[in-house]
Amino acid sequence: MSEKKFNVRVYGLLVNEQHDLLVTDEYHFEKCITKFPGGGLHFGEGTIECLKREMMEETNTEVDIVRHFYTTDFFQVSAFNSTHQVISIYYLIRAQKPLAVDIKKKRFDFDSLTEGAQLFRWISLTDLKKDDFTFPIDQHVAELILRQGILLR
Repeated sequence: MSEKKFNVRVYGLLVNEQHDLLVTDEYHFEKCITKFPGGGLHFGEGTIECLKREMMEETNTEVDIVRHFYTTDFFQVSAFNSTHQVISIYYLIRAQKPLAVDIKKKRFDFDSLTEGAQLFRWISLTDLKKDDFTFPIDQHVAELILRQGILLR
């Protein structure tokens, strides 16, 4: 029997002045996915340190943590490994300077469809839908954003 493990993920909710939410489209394991920017917690780092590292790796931009938004409160098995339970932590963040990445307008508009391909794009909060996201936890967070209208304040 395989050992059961936890997979802790940390994500940033970044909204620009036009009330657009930053998302990332990625290509992994022959699948196109849409999720929030961020990634996996490394052993020995805290969640805020993880998010700052991930945002620097992905966008070459330093971010400030505004506040905690949500932590997974239901069971979710990993889409990539059935012996892992995913726990995701979301923070509202603010970029210290304009993002240092190209922003695409079209979903999955990759320059090349290769493993690990990634692009960023904005989704208007007024157009946001839970189905914009691939994974159940991100879909739940999108519903929370829509219900609370919290990012529009």
